[in-house]
Amino acid sequence: MLSAAFVCSVITVWLCISIRGESSYEIQPRITVPAYRTDAARAIDAYERVMERFMNLTGRNLTDIDKEVKGIAGTLHSVDRKLAELSGRMARIEKALGIEQPKKPVKKTLKTEKQPHATKHPLQSGG
Repeated sequence: MLSAAFVCSVITVWLCISIRGESSYEIQPRITVPAYRTDAARAIDAYERVMERFMNLTGRNLTDIDKEVKGIAGTLHSVDRKLAELSGRMARIEKALGIEQPKKPVKKTLKTEKQPHATKHPLQSGG
């Protein structure tokens, strides 16, 4: 009987040890909580996005303006070249006809510049 009691106590100890070894659990959460953002942080992010879009738009507009200015400059160079050719031609024609160049440039005024302004502003009335 003593041996039966000994065997029962060994089995009980063995069961207690095996149960206690299995009682430790490792839990790994798979739920993520988004970071808390303040209203100021959201406003700053929105402002940064708006400024980035504005800078991109400005860059594209400046590129377009640069292309247009280069086209206009090419046209002006062409007009200048043609005017130089015409000026040379006219100088040769005038020389062949014996026409003298004026010593002083002639200043012409427009008719609207000669006439004084007839109407007065209502607040400028003297009184």
